[in-house]
Amino acid sequence: MAKKCEGLAIGIDLGTTYSCVGVWQEQNDRVEIIHNDQGNKTTPSCVAFTNTQRLIGDAAKNQASSNPTNTVFDAKRLIGRKYSDSVIQNDIQLWPFKVEADANDKPVIVVTSKGEEKKFFAEEISSMVLTKMREIGEVFLESSVKNAVITVPAYFNDSQRRATKDAGVIAGLNVLRIINEPTAAALAYGFQKRANCVEERKIFIFDLGGGTFDVSLLTLKNNVFKVMATAGDTHLGGEDFDNRMVNHFVNELKRKNKVDISGYSKALRKLRTACERAKRGLSYDTEATIDIDGICQGIDFCSSITRAKFEQLNMDLFENCMETVKRCFNDAKMDKSSIDDVVLVGGSSRIPKVQNLLQSFFIGKDIFKSINPDEAVAYGAAVQAALLSGGIKTVPNLILQDVIPLSLGTSKRGDIMSVMTPRNTSIPFKKTKRFFTCSDNQTTVMNKVYEGERLIASKNNLLGFFRISVLPAPRGLPHKVCFAIDVDGILNVSCEDETSGNKKEITITNENGRLSTDEIQRMIQEAEYFKAEDMKFKKKVDTINALDDYVYNVKKTMKDKSYMIPIKRKNEITSLIAKCEHLLDGDKKEETYVFVGMLKELESISESAFGHIKKWVG
Repeated sequence: MAKKCEGLAIGIDLGTTYSCVGVWQEQNDRVEIIHNDQGNKTTPSCVAFTNTQRLIGDAAKNQASSNPTNTVFDAKRLIGRKYSDSVIQNDIQLWPFKVEADANDKPVIVVTSKGEEKKFFAEEISSMVLTKMREIGEVFLESSVKNAVITVPAYFNDSQRRATKDAGVIAGLNVLRIINEPTAAALAYGFQKRANCVEERKIFIFDLGGGTFDVSLLTLKNNVFKVMATAGDTHLGGEDFDNRMVNHFVNELKRKNKVDISGYSKALRKLRTACERAKRGLSYDTEATIDIDGICQGIDFCSSITRAKFEQLNMDLFENCMETVKRCFNDAKMDKSSIDDVVLVGGSSRIPKVQNLLQSFFIGKDIFKSINPDEAVAYGAAVQAALLSGGIKTVPNLILQDVIPLSLGTSKRGDIMSVMTPRNTSIPFKKTKRFFTCSDNQTTVMNKVYEGERLIASKNNLLGFFRISVLPAPRGLPHKVCFAIDVDGILNVSCEDETSGNKKEITITNENGRLSTDEIQRMIQEAEYFKAEDMKFKKKVDTINALDDYVYNVKKTMKDKSYMIPIKRKNEITSLIAKCEHLLDGDKKEETYVFVGMLKELESISESAFGHIKKWVG
């Protein structure tokens, strides 16, 4: 359990496009969402470099059109990823600023600052935004602030979470906790609308922001928030809707004015700003106008877009959101009719078509709109920060029970993933499972820890590994493996030889990064795609293992002098065992039926000689 800290603590919603900060006001017994120096309660997650200074927030965004190559945004989409990720490669085509890879395949943002080329990691850019949010809090509180709770999308992997925490450290913050955005939103909802809820309520959080999308199913009872399941996409949000509009108008300019602005960063920045403004307008109006003076080569551009056209351009993305909603309910094994409240979070959840699709899915159920979708996550983060710093006296027993987004396990014989904890397991947790050695006189056991949904262990993400010494003995020697995750999401794995008592453990860290090539969402989609192939592989491995076990037991039985076996039959069995061992020692490219046939033949001849032989189970 995380220790409580002393002093003021703030909650920060570090968003892809906008960030927000809140603090618990004990004298008013509520959270205050703090406005910035421009009077706005949300601040653009944007950093700009000029010949004279560095700008953060509104000031950076306001000059983006005139200085696009040195104005950095979307750092959240880079954080914790590898440059070679297909997601990053696609995004680079849309960004006016330059991104390149360092020696470790980590993305580096390249800008010109005060006439010199500068390179920054995404953590550094995010730390600048966090510094701005901390300063906003300090101005309001008239005191220095060191402690903070920072939110991340529920589907952020470990690498992204730890990179976010690193950004907080760079910003001079003591990061008390990294919590999931929908969980923070549920906390805000519970505090504002369902305080001291005695009867259990099932809550569905739909969080569609500027760059990420999460959904979560939670239960709330007696100040206990329990996450049942979560699903999402770390690369889906308002900016993707903006991109569709930008592409639409770029093509319109080509068609009407015979001008291609795709190579002009300033023109694209002007168009993107206008498209974002139009998108917001379409949430309450049926048509929006795009009017840009001198967009490129002295051409004035004026056009319009209807809500219907906007929906047409983005319908596949909206439908992807609903598929994620369905998957969340399937994972939770819960019926949508049992939901008491549907809560909208994130600015993009205001889009009318999104709300219509949600209402259709929930068969007309009213959608909860009375909490501010832009501020809810920061509100919940501020509540959590106050709880960890002892700032809230009125609700001392509030409990958050979150879940892990991906299954965790270890590899067993045949490269099969033995799942210790399936995805959506509540944290903290501790799970112990018994395994057995696979060879006679084995002296060490290798433990490989994986994260993912594939049945084939090596197709998942290797988080770490370690060896433990065991006493030499016939195979089948038991050893216990224990997986434990604490409240901060830190995974500890231990292994103990039950015979000798020898024990070794490892704490999974992020030194080499996790999920270095693909996002979590793709892993789950791949798991579905490869499910049939994995099952076929598993069947073959099980058959090979069964044949190997049976050969082992037959050879062991043949050494038993209590069996009187005719020489001819003994020679037959010995010859067949040799064939089996030759097959097992080969490259195992044969089809499954070959191993099945060999096993049946050996079973038939052996049981006629010895009677029934039990299969060794490992």
